[in-house]
Amino acid sequence: MTTASDRNPGALLDRSDERLKDRSGAKGAIKGFLDRVRSGDLGSLPVVVGLVLICTIFQTLNPVFLSPNNLVNLLFDCSTVGIISLGIVCVLMVGEIDLSVGSVSGLSSALLGVLWVQWGWPVALAILAAMAVGFVTGCVYALLLNRLGMPSFVSTLSGLLAFLGLQLYILGPTGSINLPYDSPLVNFGQLLVMPHWVSYTLAVVPGVLALLLGYRKAQRRQAAGLSSRSVGGLLLQAVAITLALELVAYYLNQSRGVPWMFALFVGLVVAMNYALKRTQWGRSMTAVGGNREAARRAGINVRLIYASAFALCATLAATGGLLSAARLATASQQAGTGDVNLNAIAAAVIGGTSLFGGRGSAYSALLGIIVIQSIASGLTLLDLSSSLRYMITGCVLAIAVIVDSLARRSRVSHGRA
Repeated sequence: MTTASDRNPGALLDRSDERLKDRSGAKGAIKGFLDRVRSGDLGSLPVVVGLVLICTIFQTLNPVFLSPNNLVNLLFDCSTVGIISLGIVCVLMVGEIDLSVGSVSGLSSALLGVLWVQWGWPVALAILAAMAVGFVTGCVYALLLNRLGMPSFVSTLSGLLAFLGLQLYILGPTGSINLPYDSPLVNFGQLLVMPHWVSYTLAVVPGVLALLLGYRKAQRRQAAGLSSRSVGGLLLQAVAITLALELVAYYLNQSRGVPWMFALFVGLVVAMNYALKRTQWGRSMTAVGGNREAARRAGINVRLIYASAFALCATLAATGGLLSAARLATASQQAGTGDVNLNAIAAAVIGGTSLFGGRGSAYSALLGIIVIQSIASGLTLLDLSSSLRYMITGCVLAIAVIVDSLARRSRVSHGRA
């Protein structure tokens, strides 16, 4: 039986082209987004919705919450624990955990104070030494996992206790070491902000990169005969991103401006996201977290991937501890204790990194720590007890894990796990 497409083969190609055009337009983009959400690929949607709700509630209760000055302080506070959380993303990606990041950060701040202030080392050398201790710590964790099969939960819990004790021993009976208040490091942690023209210039960069990378991807997909986004859609997206970031920079510049420390944090997030999404190492991290045995059979050096994840995590924890010391202008026994450890882990999970491994993004640390710090800032402005902050953060963390579990179940049912 002869069909219309048999009599006119070009008709089938024409209909195929029409489908590709539909998918590349605004309607196709919306349909694709809804399909991904229904299949459990939520991305950053839950945390963005949660952040909007948090900001709306606190701004309604206290108009100071979204004031430029409070937002600048919030960005300063986000940077220290955010960098620690970025390391947590690495170990969660491979399906492991590091419970000692708080203690490692506290130890690094203590080393900074002792080496720089008491022993008279150059500050740059003291910083490198503290970061080297973090790197070696991560390598030891990986060695215990790879060679002895010790679960990371146990090894890092041991490290939490050991490094906390070492921190107290190093600081001695005084318990704290004040850093030179007029030093460049303390200025970086407390006062240093971008000149206005620098913040406006940097706000243009993400939109330009999104346009160039999106156009390059569209060209490759068109060459392969796949649907792709139109140039107009890419241009509209780039303009929207640029306008949004310029408005944020303008608003923050009504106060002190954009902190350089937060810019460092965002720079590390962008670099880590590129490494996770665009390099062979990042693809190997995802593969190991998804299925360790399958990754090994595919020729991936699983032990090396674990070593890199733990080394990065501990090094970033040490970096966060150094910035925390700069922020407080002191290295004390309280550094790295309290809720630092839990907030770093919670930020990665709340931001969207899966506890089951194999799924996550560096932007999880950025979004998650903004959520946690927004809750802390809002409750402080309302002069409410810190006990509420713990309870609310715990509830948000529980909701994030529940959403992650449900999304994972949905991905399995739709064949996207």
